[in-house]
Amino acid sequence: MIDPQILRADPERIRESQRRRRENVELVDFLVAADVTKRAAQQEFEDLRGRQNTLSKQIGPLQGALKKAPDAATKAEVQTRVDALLVDAGVLAEQVRTAEANFNAASAAADLLLLQLGNLVNLDSPVGGEADFKILEQVGTPRDFAAEGFEPKDHLDIGELLGAIDTGRGAKVSGARFFYLVGVGAQLEFALLNLAMAQAMGNGLIPVITPTMVLPSAMEGTGFLGQAAENVYRIESDDMYLVGTSEVALAAFHGDEIIDAYQLPLRYAGWSTCFRREAGSYGTDTRGIIRVHQFDKVEMFVFTTPEDAEAEHQRLLQWEKDFMDALEIPYRVIDVATGDLGSSAARKFDIEAWIPTQGTYREVTSTSNTTEFQARRLKIRMRDGKEVRPLATLNGTLCAMPRVIVAILENHQQADGSVRIPAALQPFLAGQQVFTPKA
Repeated sequence: MIDPQILRADPERIRESQRRRRENVELVDFLVAADVTKRAAQQEFEDLRGRQNTLSKQIGPLQGALKKAPDAATKAEVQTRVDALLVDAGVLAEQVRTAEANFNAASAAADLLLLQLGNLVNLDSPVGGEADFKILEQVGTPRDFAAEGFEPKDHLDIGELLGAIDTGRGAKVSGARFFYLVGVGAQLEFALLNLAMAQAMGNGLIPVITPTMVLPSAMEGTGFLGQAAENVYRIESDDMYLVGTSEVALAAFHGDEIIDAYQLPLRYAGWSTCFRREAGSYGTDTRGIIRVHQFDKVEMFVFTTPEDAEAEHQRLLQWEKDFMDALEIPYRVIDVATGDLGSSAARKFDIEAWIPTQGTYREVTSTSNTTEFQARRLKIRMRDGKEVRPLATLNGTLCAMPRVIVAILENHQQADGSVRIPAALQPFLAGQQVFTPKA
């Protein structure tokens, strides 16, 4: 949720953000009108409440005087005045109730519109759609398999040779886009989890195992019930949601809290199983485990001051790069275009790993600066001296297991079907250096 003061002082800034997002610009005009109506209704309600309080202060002393009236004539005179004021108070009470109802309705209408508005984009982000990203950095050189004398296999063929990935039984048990990690496949995921958590804790992040089911308030507060709602699994019988990222549970962890500024930044690394419907991806990435309904992920999440948010964003990106460097995989860093940000992000950087059999880079991690957007929706604030104000939140994927496994298997495969294990993972695999095909 954006700062309402920006809506009142600089609505054109919001219109420009909507244009860059390729979203409805007229929504801003509706919001401005709704905000005017809301504030007028609030003013009327407060004026009537003020009159009501003034009237109550007049009635109290008169009722006291009534008890102390020296004679019947004085008592009758005071009683007449009290009765008149009580009549006025009754009329005023009804007006206050009506004004309060009008204010609540106007406030709800304005809030509903405000929830439809995405975060204000960072003006440094490239403008455009999914294909209009800007390449910031390219790290490592893709292998020349032809020069090595063999054709690379895709991750599923390698996974089957190793006895590591079983999508056939995954489909038999759960349907399309489900899979089993077996043997060295499971070992590889555990190793990645341990490496990611070791790195995170080494950088001062607090490890967290988060819930995978959350209430609607948590999902809406993080912005996942807007444009991303089609990819969210809902459990209707309990009115709960399965998370597509532990970002949701980590963001809501401090919901409705005030955090002292001296405690910031608060940095967490959450592990969870994640669920995504992958709606709209029919016919895309149907082979293997690049796009699946269930996967495990290590997610970083930060609560910090708005002033430090951009520096923290760069820090999260560097930690993601460090992780990819440790896995010895070629990758590139992109600045995501405004039309592909997602409603909560003001700016987002993706890391895309080189996938040899596809001859292209595919997203494996991302990090987003959501500024004050999620904090306002979740009512998370910071106490800075005597001032209480919203703080900033950021998130960054350290390791989304399936895609990282894909990148490792394809980039480190050998001609005989074996896979070289990156040195950083070997301590978590009892020193093993190579995965070899099953007999």
